[in-house]
Amino acid sequence: MVFASLEFLTLFLPVFFAFYFLTPQRYRNHTLLFGSWLFYAWWTPKFLILIIFLTIVSWLAAILIDKSACEKYKTRIMAAAIIVNLASLAWYKYANVVVRSLNDLFGSADHPLIVWETVFLPIALSFTVLHATSYLVDVRRGVVQAQYRFTFFSAYIAMFPHLIAGPIVRYRVIEKELKERFFSAEEFATGVRRFMIGFAMKVLIADPLSPMVDLVFKQTAPSLIDAWVGCGAYTIQLYFDFAGYSLMAIGLGLMLGFKFEPNFNNPYLALSIQDFWRRWHLTLSSWLRDYLYISLLGGNRDGQTRTYVNLMLTMSIGGLWHGGESWNFLIWGIIHGSALCIARAYNHAGYRIPDLASRVLTLLVVMLAWTVFRATDFHAALAMWGGQFGLNGVAMGDAVSLALRPTVYASFAAGILCIVYPATRYAATGWWIFGSRSWRAIWPALAFAYALIVLTGQQSPPFLYFQF
Repeated sequence: MVFASLEFLTLFLPVFFAFYFLTPQRYRNHTLLFGSWLFYAWWTPKFLILIIFLTIVSWLAAILIDKSACEKYKTRIMAAAIIVNLASLAWYKYANVVVRSLNDLFGSADHPLIVWETVFLPIALSFTVLHATSYLVDVRRGVVQAQYRFTFFSAYIAMFPHLIAGPIVRYRVIEKELKERFFSAEEFATGVRRFMIGFAMKVLIADPLSPMVDLVFKQTAPSLIDAWVGCGAYTIQLYFDFAGYSLMAIGLGLMLGFKFEPNFNNPYLALSIQDFWRRWHLTLSSWLRDYLYISLLGGNRDGQTRTYVNLMLTMSIGGLWHGGESWNFLIWGIIHGSALCIARAYNHAGYRIPDLASRVLTLLVVMLAWTVFRATDFHAALAMWGGQFGLNGVAMGDAVSLALRPTVYASFAAGILCIVYPATRYAATGWWIFGSRSWRAIWPALAFAYALIVLTGQQSPPFLYFQF
């Protein structure tokens, strides 16, 4: 069950809200928790046990940290609980790829070194671990108090709007709202509007590009045009898919009385690679900065060389966090880490690139990195890069030409007209199109209605970030 599905929109969401708003205020966290567990179990019931186990470990560890008078014991308890979380994540993410790599190096197809049954990655595990880790670190630092009520803490971890693919919500951001929140018709209406916009972004813009992306990235020798069409389609698909999900999650949070932080800020308009990471997946970027780059590695406090090492380590670990099926995500992280180091060294030397050239260069680096991010393995990434650099000819292939059906253009154009144009128009002028502020309430509803009609005639692909 995904947000952009009829079963969620017509069954789960209305039933959940009916129970939620009929529940007395003091018990709404209970309704939120059990509704979130039901939402998760709808996907994979057996893995709910793992999520609950990690929740219990983190909850008990935070209480022990709070009760302990010894600073060393506090640190050890925190470290032990974090290790349990990270070990679970590492097992489910990398057991398959490590075994596969060992078999490729030391075994053969007929005689593998290790006989292995595939381990399936539980959805939401990556974000559960990040939420638990930030909570434990903040409790140890004294930034937040340990939450003694298991229902409240579990509701924070399992809250279905952000459970599957973020945004990453730090406990201190919603601590007060977990304890007490009140219904606001204005905030509920704002949440509905954001949910509808995110839904339209996913269905009208991201989903129509999915077949094109799959087609191109399956080719063994794409031409120059094919490769860039496929990479460009994926660049757009990934943004509108993930930003759409994030906006839907933020909207759902507002409907429930929670204020989540924004997750995107026009990342493809970034002036530099540093600026890109101040705009893309903001909650992950800030998490990596605060809990890894600065707190664990030391940030830029120990000179330029150590700063470059820390940047590479941070982005490599960020790549590993995304990964699981191949080492491509580590390579993606290394590319971004290298780009950040080069940009920092270039700026430190006093050089400057004109703004337009800098934006184009940044987007080019981002798109080349998205190629390895999307490719199924490194060989597929090399094939796509070969096409992007013109090693396989230039002309568009017949398969790609046939895939560019009128329905793709129509849905994409509708998405642009319904989402991108009104949003950019408002950002530039402060007024909604047609000169009427009432359009602010109307256009998301029209976009949502059209997207819902489109959805009834097809099955929406899962959100791309569900696999991470």
